[in-house]
Amino acid sequence: MPDRNQPKGEPAPPENPAGDAERRRRRAQFLRELGEAKALRERVQPRRARAARMRQQMRMRTFRW
Repeated sequence: MPDRNQPKGEPAPPENPAGDAERRRRRAQFLRELGEAKALRERVQPRRARAARMRQQMRMRTFRW
């Protein structure tokens, strides 16, 4: 959310690099856990996972660049 005290048109001041590094670390951890959750779901529900993969493939085939 933009700062309300900042006039429009001016760029926001740069954030501290430590906070940015922490955000990237948390995001990487989230993406790792998301991948693990998807892999677990595929093992637990193989038929649903296969159907989801097929739907994704169909979406990619019909996508227009």
